[in-house]
Amino acid sequence: MGSSPRNVLVLLYDGVQSLDVTGPVEVFAALAHFPGRAGYTIRTVAPAGTPVRTGSGLTLVPDGELESARPDPGTTVLVPGGRFTADFEPRLTGWLRAHGGGAGRLVSVCTGGLLLAEAGLLDGRRATTHWYACERMARDYPAVSVEPDPIYVRDGPVATSAGVTAGIDLALALVEEDHGRDVALTIARHLVVFLRRPGNQAQFSAQLAAQTARRDPLRDVQQWITEHPGENLGVERLAARARLSPRHFARAFQAETGVTPGRYVERVRVDHARRLLEESGEGIAQIARACGYGNPEALRRAFVRTLGQPPAEYRRRFGTSRA
Repeated sequence: MGSSPRNVLVLLYDGVQSLDVTGPVEVFAALAHFPGRAGYTIRTVAPAGTPVRTGSGLTLVPDGELESARPDPGTTVLVPGGRFTADFEPRLTGWLRAHGGGAGRLVSVCTGGLLLAEAGLLDGRRATTHWYACERMARDYPAVSVEPDPIYVRDGPVATSAGVTAGIDLALALVEEDHGRDVALTIARHLVVFLRRPGNQAQFSAQLAAQTARRDPLRDVQQWITEHPGENLGVERLAARARLSPRHFARAFQAETGVTPGRYVERVRVDHARRLLEESGEGIAQIARACGYGNPEALRRAFVRTLGQPPAEYRRRFGTSRA
């Protein structure tokens, strides 16, 4: 951690996702509002230095030419995602292949990870990207160890993130690394992000990770689980609500949602416990009971299994001042 100025070099190109650019840039630019603390010098570059049109139709005017940019160990290179078809922009991948290794940090947002992979900069490393592109990354770049679940992955000086808003989470993590937790949390609250999510948090909440069931009785059960995480959510009781036998219910639930009832229940409970740890001042024993866990140890095991850290550590890192 330090307060020395750092450079952020943002690569632009036609079809880039505008929020992949502006989300992280807003995080880095927020350092300018901290008196006495050196912030980041942010520069955008594009092939030939010409304006680019984003995937949403906005036009971005770069500060300079990509071809003349030379990152050094004090520079973070940010590679946003975009709508890639069969081929990548060769000037981007060529520049990354030639000069990306000279940067202090390489950071990708969403499908920007595919550009890093195409340039060979993810070979032998762990990485992630937007969930819909993870299969493509694993297939086309077998030298990359693809992790489809986390919202971002750090592997040495290379950091890759999942879709769109995950780039904000990763940028906040980098600010915390450079300037400390209090600064990162202040920026998060200023941007109404509330809290920085841990990198190993899943790209989906429980409700998004599972498909919505087709049949009304199963959809109703999904909603009831979400609204009553502290209740008895055993298969027998859930099956009774759906008016099915336990065996038929378990089979139908997994077929229509893609996860077992038990796995879905655990995801919902951990999501609920995570929010209480972030936002409330309730004790961990209280939270365990409210989320359907018989004791704090059961909650701890679920947290370690799902988020890779115990509840107390999660609260220490991501709790609000109220919590």
